[in-house]
Amino acid sequence: MEPLIKLSSITKTYHMGDVTVNALRGVDVSIDEGEFVAVMGASGSGKSSLMNVIGCLDVPDSGSYVLDGREIRGLRRSGLAELRNTKIGFVFQNFSLLARTTALENVELPMHYRHGPKVDYRAAAKSALVKVGLGQRMDHMPNQLSGGQQQRVAIARAIVNDPPLILADEPTGALDTHTSDEVMQLFIDLNKSGKTIVLVTHEPDIAAFAKRLIKMRDGEIISDEAIIK
Repeated sequence: MEPLIKLSSITKTYHMGDVTVNALRGVDVSIDEGEFVAVMGASGSGKSSLMNVIGCLDVPDSGSYVLDGREIRGLRRSGLAELRNTKIGFVFQNFSLLARTTALENVELPMHYRHGPKVDYRAAAKSALVKVGLGQRMDHMPNQLSGGQQQRVAIARAIVNDPPLILADEPTGALDTHTSDEVMQLFIDLNKSGKTIVLVTHEPDIAAFAKRLIKMRDGEIISDEAIIK
């Protein structure tokens, strides 16, 4: 079976004035469906650039990226947007919720951009919120929710379109230790249900929740190994 994610010789360079930053230097990595992978590295290591490429938020300068059997390089913005909406759910450190919108409406939002068979947006959003333990908070605004609850809303939004891949960028960075553990347990449960999880973090104790650890330095992968529980 082909991997869900396959990157071959991926490079990415950014030009900031007179400064050239080689963010990714020939990265090769494959991630199978159902894996739970943590990516670690210091600031400037390339982990965020790698996440942006995997998430179709940026395109590589060279190399090949195949996501769920589809080559990414050469796709137009509309094609990349469609892949992001159907194949990937995003969870960010700052939650990225709409402030004047209820939890339920925040979770419904990605469904308005989907193509294909019509579904009951409200029912799907309610189901996603129940899965993350917020069945009693659907009508609350973000400022009426704790940080952990806001992140649960963000996770519900990430899974509402049932994508095979969840990308989480420092998802516990704004949370205390106890709440972080609760959020990571949600990712474990999602992974057990079949979701592929790719998590960027700088915290070893958070990376330890994953099953595989990729470490980066200066735009290259320096180690890639299974996490022994």
